Amino acid sequence: MLTVEKKKKYTADDYMMLEEGAPFQLINYDLVMAPSPIPEHQVISRRITVAMSNFLGDKIDDGFLVYAPADVKFDKGNIFQPDVLYVTPERKEQIVKGHVEGAPDIVIEILSPSNAYYDLIQKKDIYEKYGVREYIIFDPIANTASLYALKDGVYYLHQKAQENELLNSLVLAGFSFDLGKIFK
Repeated sequence: MLTVEKKKKYTADDYMMLEEGAPFQLINYDLVMAPSPIPEHQVISRRITVAMSNFLGDKIDDGFLVYAPADVKFDKGNIFQPDVLYVTPERKEQIVKGHVEGAPDIVIEILSPSNAYYDLIQKKDIYEKYGVREYIIFDPIANTASLYALKDGVYYLHQKAQENELLNSLVLAGFSFDLGKIFK
């Protein structure tokens, strides 16, 4: 097991030296450890992934749809493991290289008490900076979901949906998350 020594800044090189499956993300040059998600988080993640997979059908192999843990490298100081990510077929070859290098088209995070600060502020800022077209945050406590879309390099709140409403994707035209089914 690799012991993490005290440093002021960690880089992608340091991160890549960690044991596979280590519960860390590299957020603004800090190694941030998170406990395993609670079962409800994992169930919601599975429902989201299944809904997207069902919509994509046979086209799923053309794009790249995965759930955590999967590393996404943005720069030397930021390697995240979003709960769910999707890369369109047009960009798959450009950014999927053993791990994802650059901005996926859709990133989904499911809030929990241990990660909300990072997901809502620090990671959101990096997703915006590097051009994630659609950032969706599911909040299982409030049973809501918020979809932020990128316009002229800045996120705007495209839609906020409550339990039993639909949240409509812009990247996947015609696809909606049925929050009644996600949060049931």
